[in-house]
Amino acid sequence: MDSVRIDKYLWAIRVYKTRTDATEACKGSKVTVNGADVKPSREVKTGDRIEVRKGPVLYSYKVLAPLEKRVGAKDVPGYAENLTPQSELDKLHAPVETFFIRRDRGAGRPTKKERRDMDSLYDSFFVEDSPDAED
Repeated sequence: MDSVRIDKYLWAIRVYKTRTDATEACKGSKVTVNGADVKPSREVKTGDRIEVRKGPVLYSYKVLAPLEKRVGAKDVPGYAENLTPQSELDKLHAPVETFFIRRDRGAGRPTKKERRDMDSLYDSFFVEDSPDAED
């Protein structure tokens, strides 16, 4: 076997939990091979470079050997070399910025005044900047 479908390969080396997830990622332009977006049926061969976008991280792999059947986690390094830089992996532990207002645990439901204040804050961020806002 000198080549294998990209969706099968990503499932076999445990990048995705199911083959369906791998297929959806390919269809959603989250997977590239040698810099080009791919369809799930794209064949990969030894030496190809695969990039996978999962959340904030862009994982990079080099195909060492094509693989159709799923293998144990200990065997994966024999089939794929992980080239993901440490700076990308650090994004997994970076604090997430959000627009949600932090409330103390057990503080209960916001009062009517607090809800109105939150609504006006959200409106100032989202309604005025949206292209659908009326002038």
